[in-house]
Amino acid sequence: MTSRPVLLVIAHGSRDPRHAATVHALVRRVRARRPGLRVETGFLDFNIPSVPAVLESLAAEGVRDVVALPLLLTRAFHAKADIPAVLREAPARLRIRQAEVLGPSPLLTAALERRLYEAGLTPTDKSSTGVVLASAGSTDPEAIAVIAEIAREWRHTGWCAVRPAFASASLPRTEDAVRELRALGCARVAVAPYVLAPGFLPDRIARGAAEADVLADVLGPAPEVARVLLERYDEARVPVLAALGA
Repeated sequence: MTSRPVLLVIAHGSRDPRHAATVHALVRRVRARRPGLRVETGFLDFNIPSVPAVLESLAAEGVRDVVALPLLLTRAFHAKADIPAVLREAPARLRIRQAEVLGPSPLLTAALERRLYEAGLTPTDKSSTGVVLASAGSTDPEAIAVIAEIAREWRHTGWCAVRPAFASASLPRTEDAVRELRALGCARVAVAPYVLAPGFLPDRIARGAAEADVLADVLGPAPEVARVLLERYDEARVPVLAALGA
């Protein structure tokens, strides 16, 4: 029987120690959900181990098959350019398949709602609450369009209104979206950070939420996020096993 490919979670990395701590907490939850699956973590920048170092170590151990999973919510520059470039430099003995990014997914929307309820909202508040879907931002039009579509679809689940906002690269900013929802007449305004871990841009989102009534936490190690990671792993590993005749 062919062993399962190693899951390599690829995180961006940050100088903020909260970032790596949150990534490791999420990976621990993934391991708990899938005992027996080997899960490694590598960072593109700032933190160790680096992705190349993890790949070299796996190859030295005799590992053959790896599913590289970008810990990203949209298909922007890192997923399209940075990560593929790093993986192309991996040891030749490794067979690597890059999994899709995490979003969009109904599970991530469920995680956003989990965080809002943890911050004090209840399901009965939905019809009177406007939500700012606050993401890090990107110059990639595909990524921006995905965030806008998530906001549109989320609005149809019962919220007073949902508006996208961006901490960098794109507009509107979180504070502007908060004011727009106030002007629409929503009784309360909540900010839901569509980011995975704390850091510079999530802190900017938090500052932009100063006039909101509710600020949710980052997605972090929410159980729904761990489930999405394993879904993306399973989707990517099927072709690997098929190629091996498993």
